[in-house]
Amino acid sequence: MQPTAIFCRAEEARQRALAGTAKLENVKRIAIVAAAAWAKEGAAAEHREARKLRTQELAREGVAKREMPHAEDCILSENPDRGLYSRALT
Repeated sequence: MQPTAIFCRAEEARQRALAGTAKLENVKRIAIVAAAAWAKEGAAAEHREARKLRTQELAREGVAKREMPHAEDCILSENPDRGLYSRALT
């Protein structure tokens, strides 16, 4: 399961807050590195989610544009069964 952009941004903010309140230098450094990693993962998650939305939109458009083949096109088919089946539908 991949984290969402919202989750990644929340974790980034949490790590930055931890870095701001840390008294130990090594804890602060680790929190800063973790925040940077969460920021990078958040950007990747945003790209993933945008790609998923674009793919879904293209799929919806493809389904809306899908039409049954015309009888003339089915006659020219290399598969004679497909041509007969399609003619039976029209």
